Amino acid sequence: MTDSPPSADRKPLTALQCVVGALTAGGFAFPLYLLTTSIANTFAGKPLPSTNQTALNIAVAVRTLVVGLATLATAIFAIAAIGLLALALQTALSKEQTE
Repeated sequence: MTDSPPSADRKPLTALQCVVGALTAGGFAFPLYLLTTSIANTFAGKPLPSTNQTALNIAVAVRTLVVGLATLATAIFAIAAIGLLALALQTALSKEQTE
């Protein structure tokens, strides 16, 4: 592996880049939120059809896993959007102070 030296040709980060990234992440988070609530409501509206305890335990575990993964994906994109907005604010404020 080669350690690349920090390149001097990198462009500085701008607040606009952060906002565009936040909008992109938020654009993914909102449909994922709608999908997550739809999945949870669908699962809540349909009772488990089995009377076998083992089958019920497996079904509950699968439902929990599906809703949990959808919630995790939603949270990752939402937190990224919030973080990018905070970075945009920090970048904008730091550029104002240096001018």
